[in-house]
Amino acid sequence: MTPRFKDKVALITGAGSGIGRATALLFAREGARVVVADVVVEGGEETVHQIKEAGGTALFIKCDVSKARDVEEMIKQIVDTYGRLDFAHNNAGLIPPSLQDIVPTADIAEEFWDRSIGVNLKGVWLCMKYEIPLMLRQKFGVIVNTTSGAAVKAGIGNAPYNAAKAGVLQLTRTAALEYARFGIRVNAVQPGATKTPGVERLAALNPDLEKMAMATPIGRIALPEEIAEAVVWLCSDSASFVVGCHLAVDGGFTLC
Repeated sequence: MTPRFKDKVALITGAGSGIGRATALLFAREGARVVVADVVVEGGEETVHQIKEAGGTALFIKCDVSKARDVEEMIKQIVDTYGRLDFAHNNAGLIPPSLQDIVPTADIAEEFWDRSIGVNLKGVWLCMKYEIPLMLRQKFGVIVNTTSGAAVKAGIGNAPYNAAKAGVLQLTRTAALEYARFGIRVNAVQPGATKTPGVERLAALNPDLEKMAMATPIGRIALPEEIAEAVVWLCSDSASFVVGCHLAVDGGFTLC
């Protein structure tokens, strides 16, 4: 059977671990030439190594998505290397690095607010700002942004993340409306708690967080591979009529 994405080019940001790595590996298994972007060099290079070891094609680009120059240079490098960009999973994100950053709204440090919004919201906008013109020239492209159950369900002590992910949801809808008629589909995947290094780190510091994460109707947290499957489906021809969707892959978390 011919891989679904043979000769296509897929960009995944935040692909050095977690959901991004799982998505990059799955795109590669489906035949895509994968661009692995991450601010953490070691993680990104390890993802590329895993792809190549399995017989796939991959390129690592170091990129801080909150910086326009980094994003612009990333897209230029993709064009110089592969000549096109078919799929973009704008996944890079920042969760609170420690329990000290999970505080009520009035206690949030301005520096942490700016960094969280910069990566989680501005970063998605910057990626689309430079991806979309290339896709317009191609008259084809699919973008999947990573939002969160936090976009639609409030949580105490995490205002920067919640606000940013809600912003990503509306950014996705707006771009979907603007560019669908030009052959570009824009959607979002909405994970719940997922077994990523960041979530595991916080859960180890506070067991109550793990208990909350497990309290979904399905009774467990997601594996990164389960989110990756949704992203790849949204990019596939099977989802050719799906536009402006925020696909909840959260075990029913947002139903509670």
